[in-house]
Amino acid sequence: MTLTMEEKRAKVRDLLKQKTMTAGAAEGAGRALADIPDEYTRFELWPAYKTLMAQRETMARIQVANPYFKCHSDVSRDTLRIGDADYINFSGYNYVGLSGDVEVAAAAKHAIDCYGTSVSASRIVSGEIPLHAELEAALARFHGTEDAVVFVSGYGTNVSTLGYLFGPKDLLLHDSLTHNSGVTGCKLSGARRISFPHNDLDALESLLAENRGRHERACIVTEGVFSMDGDIPDLPRLIALKKRYKALLMVDEAHSAGTLGAGGRGIAEHFGVAASEIDILMGTLSKSFASCGGYIAGSAALTMNLRYFAPGGVLYSVGLSPANSAAALAAVNKLTAQPGRVERLRANSALFLRLAQDAGLDTGPSHDSPIVPVVIGNSIHCLKVAERLFRRGINVQPMLYPAVPEEASRLRFFVTASHRPEQLEATVGEVRDALAAARAERLN
Repeated sequence: MTLTMEEKRAKVRDLLKQKTMTAGAAEGAGRALADIPDEYTRFELWPAYKTLMAQRETMARIQVANPYFKCHSDVSRDTLRIGDADYINFSGYNYVGLSGDVEVAAAAKHAIDCYGTSVSASRIVSGEIPLHAELEAALARFHGTEDAVVFVSGYGTNVSTLGYLFGPKDLLLHDSLTHNSGVTGCKLSGARRISFPHNDLDALESLLAENRGRHERACIVTEGVFSMDGDIPDLPRLIALKKRYKALLMVDEAHSAGTLGAGGRGIAEHFGVAASEIDILMGTLSKSFASCGGYIAGSAALTMNLRYFAPGGVLYSVGLSPANSAAALAAVNKLTAQPGRVERLRANSALFLRLAQDAGLDTGPSHDSPIVPVVIGNSIHCLKVAERLFRRGINVQPMLYPAVPEEASRLRFFVTASHRPEQLEATVGEVRDALAAARAERLN
């Protein structure tokens, strides 16, 4: 018997209803409302909140101030004003000193005068202003790609892009230290997600050989500079692997755009390969480009796809604000015209890393980047060292569990082009002394 279209729809509705009822029964049918525990309805009983309160109790017990949400009152450069004191600053990623630059600030102010403080709509439905296309063209030129598309959030760029481009029939393989935004995007996509050991490309190849043929699309997800360790993946080998196994390659250049390569054009320039070898090049506007937001650079087909269809990217989201668009555009143009900023950054980063290693500090695998960790390996000692440094006029952020494993607790130093050699030398000496004091206290 042939069913009519309406009968088919009714049958589908009945099947879905039956599935929902079955799922509900499997999750504990018959539970009385009175039996639902308070921890399901009271935020103060949620595990994350309880963990936070325990951490704050620990800080109070060891007499360490809360290191989070410190409020500063000037531009985040090599120094920072917190309260009524100035500190040598290693907690901001104003890598090439363009946040606070007079010309960048003037461009943002002029954009507000022209377009207001918001574009007041999604770009696709009349929120477009000339600055959007100008910024995208500048980013594409900077990286050497066909096109680029900007998003209002760096975090959202990864989530939206991965969540939209891939689905349940696909395979996503990401480095174990991929930023949370990339992992969240992988999860949102519904694709099969496999994490490979950090920068272990032999393990990655084994996973590709075993799993690639079972899926439609496949994508390798990694970073240009890893934000916790300051190390860099082997891009040429990643390119070879993605070609061999007919996969795509996505590189998060949040911390490598503006910092790697002679002109700061990122990991492709660093290794001397064409940016087009990276299928999905992701970057942020909040670091080297002195603004806020994110972008994807790549082929025109990729960016058009995202521009029209990626939820939370351009679609269903307000357009990038006039001030942020203009600031980023001015920063990209200024960095292009002044590659000496990258040279100073590279020199400062190399000096700080060498000084730290000469002082016997554990800098992990950091190399060729402005991110230098000092691994301490104990959260309480890490907090105490950070507190001592703050009292000595140095602002550096402790990175604790769950951001890193407990045994990898560390101070994370962001080196910038604005730092002076004497600041770097003094800081390493203070870190060495603070660590020695912490170890002596532990022994006593």
